[in-house]
Amino acid sequence: MSHPGRPPSVHLVTQAHRSLSDDIAYRQRRYLLMMGIRSVCFLIAVLLFINHFGWLTAIPAVAAIFIPYFAVVFANGGREPDNTRGFMEYHPNLPATRDSSASSEANGGNGRHPVEPGSRDN
Repeated sequence: MSHPGRPPSVHLVTQAHRSLSDDIAYRQRRYLLMMGIRSVCFLIAVLLFINHFGWLTAIPAVAAIFIPYFAVVFANGGREPDNTRGFMEYHPNLPATRDSSASSEANGGNGRHPVEPGSRDN
């Protein structure tokens, strides 16, 4: 069902990556947003300094100093992770279990059962 004047909606049916151009555009928008926040912090710091607010001036000033570092790290971070569900299913990597009939062959064919660690049976 589509509305007149609107393109039909596209539904995501696979776990495919977002296109490279979409990913770059997303990272650019995030960088520009962080730089905008930095500019606001800088202006607030200047206003607080002019009005003699003392040590309160340091809070937005420190934010204005450190936000560019995080903005660059996030912008250059590369593509988003593959897992869009938010969690990974746990698949334990357990060794294969042996049945009791195969234990004599696993112990060199001597007919003894394997000795458990810590047992006193010699």
